[in-house]
Amino acid sequence: MYHTLLNVALAAAVLLLLGVYVSWRATRIDRLHVRLETARAGLDVALVRRAAVALELAASRLLDPATSLLLAAAAHEARIADADNREFAESDLSRALRAVVEQPGFRDTLAGREDGAALLEELDAAVRKVAYARSFYNNAVTATRAARRKLLPRLLHLAGRAPLPEFFEIDDAPPETSAEAARPR
Repeated sequence: MYHTLLNVALAAAVLLLLGVYVSWRATRIDRLHVRLETARAGLDVALVRRAAVALELAASRLLDPATSLLLAAAAHEARIADADNREFAESDLSRALRAVVEQPGFRDTLAGREDGAALLEELDAAVRKVAYARSFYNNAVTATRAARRKLLPRLLHLAGRAPLPEFFEIDDAPPETSAEAARPR
């Protein structure tokens, strides 16, 4: 009788510990998904802000008409792109920004004009924020995928029906500053 009670108590303790562990894993995966959604929202905000600053630069009349049109078109495409084409459109905007900003003497010319320096600072900040936000989002994807790849979450479907998160890969290299362009490679 004593051994039976001991075995039942031991089995109950093991089940309780297993239940606590499974609950902890499920909560962790849920928190990672919340972090992922928050990071994605931050990335979207940074991308929209960069496109808005690019459109502001294109509409500022500080650029020649052809450059303004190129930049405005790339920014507009980045803003309206659907999920399947977003990475391509954002990469195109990055390349357009580099083509505009890396023109010889562009920064000096723009800095000498009214509101030009402020617009350049705003553009540089928006470009940096995109790189940071993308890095933060991709780190969240890595952590979430690693947690979901473990055996227990897969067997017990602890992530529910949530799709496996995908990385957001774009060309987000910032335009070179005049000091970087003068440096030998």
